Amino acid sequence: MSTPEQSQLGKPSAYADQYDASLLFPLPRATKRTEIGIGSQLPFFGADLWTGYELSWLNLRGKPQVALVHFTIPCETPHIIESKSFKLYLNSFNNSRFASADEVLARLRADVSEAVWRGAEHSATVGVRLVLPEAFATQKVQELQGLELDRLDVECTDYQPRPELLRADTETPPISETLVSHLLKSNCLVTGQPDWGSVQIAYTGPAIDQERLLQYIVSFRNHNEFHEQCVERMFTDIWRQCQPVKLSVYARYTRRGGLDINPFRTSHPSAMPAALRTARQ
Repeated sequence: MSTPEQSQLGKPSAYADQYDASLLFPLPRATKRTEIGIGSQLPFFGADLWTGYELSWLNLRGKPQVALVHFTIPCETPHIIESKSFKLYLNSFNNSRFASADEVLARLRADVSEAVWRGAEHSATVGVRLVLPEAFATQKVQELQGLELDRLDVECTDYQPRPELLRADTETPPISETLVSHLLKSNCLVTGQPDWGSVQIAYTGPAIDQERLLQYIVSFRNHNEFHEQCVERMFTDIWRQCQPVKLSVYARYTRRGGLDINPFRTSHPSAMPAALRTARQ
């Protein structure tokens, strides 16, 4: 079984500029899910929404082409892809010739689908969408919608996740609200480098103590874990501690190496969030 330590993270890497699907490095989701008490029956739906800002290839005449690429990787896949390997894989398109953008799209879909579903009894394809230069102007900067928790003047003393900070008022009628914070920070599981993000929490149920929720979000500040794992930990902690009827957690992390990763987890089937781009991304 592949481990983060076996990946290219934190190691010198040769720059491959010829197409090479073998550069993708899948990592099993199950290891970290077991750590937070998630078994084979997932308590959520959702996906990891990746954006690649540095995709380029050559057409058949050798002229460079560029595009943005959006990936939707279902949370049911048995693997995530280690982000540095994803970057190296996308770089491998740089001096490779393709007949069309559609051919590039087909390669991306096939390669990433194979990597994230590798070894699964049943598999499917991931969502892939190219944004070509003529559509760049449609890519707007937007912020996550909701009431900002960061307005609260709270004392923060914990910088490792503390689910016991979370509290909900079960004595009052259930409410529905959407809360947002830009103070999410965690660190890469392998390199310890900082990962910055904004998080949106929408729920229906007993009113969650907003000050304690903000303290909980801040408590991820020195925690080493991949983006997908942080969001699943956050979802699981809120679900268990606050017992909402419905819950969704959506994080938009700033890009690193031309990629951003934006996990979305929800307790109920729903449409994926729009592939917006925040100001910090």
